[in-house]
Amino acid sequence: MLSPAPIPDGFEPAFVDTDTFIGLCGPLYVRERDDGPPVLAMRIADKHLNLRGIAHGGLLATLADTALGYVLNRARGAQLSLVTASLTTDFAEAARLGDWVEAYVDIQRVGSRMAFANAYLHVGERRILRASGVFAAVTPLPQGSGTDG
Repeated sequence: MLSPAPIPDGFEPAFVDTDTFIGLCGPLYVRERDDGPPVLAMRIADKHLNLRGIAHGGLLATLADTALGYVLNRARGAQLSLVTASLTTDFAEAARLGDWVEAYVDIQRVGSRMAFANAYLHVGERRILRASGVFAAVTPLPQGSGTDG
């Protein structure tokens, strides 16, 4: 078994203290940028592969959805929570074991009740996925409410 490739410079662990679905999908990393929104990323590991030996499409959609929500909430100042109302994905190429996948977000519009953005997943210079997301603002639930949402 090969040792994992190092994490590129500038990326820090994200969502490290969670046992939620995102924690299970990760680890995820984030890099702040001066010239645009933060970039979320991950290294494709064995646990991320489908039966064909490539990154599972659901994992890539999860990375895109997470990046969209993360960036849009930051753009709004995290005043209210945003939840995914619609997510459309177009898979252009595959990600393979060991690939470093970066999610770049392009914000279209952020309103008081709805937000719209696109995410583009890249492996190096290859664009492997485009996602278009619509997010709705909701009042955050109190901690420990026990309500799924």
